[in-house]
Parts: sequence; structure tokens; C-alpha cells
Amino acid sequence: MTDTAEILRTVTEIALAETGIPAAELRPETDLRGMAGVDSVRVLRMVAKIERTFDIELEDQDVFGLSSIEDVVTVVDRALREAAA
Repeated sequence: MTDTAEILRTVTEIALAETGIPAAELRPETDLRGMAGVDSVRVLRMVAKIERTFDIELEDQDVFGLSSIEDVVTVVDRALREAAA
């Protein structure tokens, strides 16, 4: 099973690539919805790539509630644990 640190690293890399946010500005607690240039389409592309990367499907209510990298890590971790159970 993937640990939380690995999930954080992978999600951060995907977020950097999909949102265009500079690495220096992207911290786990950063509110993605408040970042300039980050719209819902970019967030959905990021989520789709995360789902493909981890071979999971996130629930719609989880996806629409995401605001930070920490939130994404939490729902990915939960989905991985449920898939492993």
C-alpha cells in the first residue's frame, strides 16, 4: 500500500503539472480554488490524472469538496484503503 508521504509527493507533482502553479507557491494547505489561473477544468483534469495514476475512482461528493492538496491526499488515501480492503 502507498503511504501518505508518497501520495502527497505524487499528488503535488500532478497538481504542479496540471495547474501551472509555481512549486514555491504550492503547499499542502494551499487553497487551489483561490489560486490565479486555476479553474474547475484544471482541477478536474488533475483529479482525472490522479485517478489514473492510483487506479482509483473518487466519489463525486469528494471531488467537489476538494480545496487543497491535503484534501486530495485524504480522499486518495481513503480510496486506496477501501480498494485494498
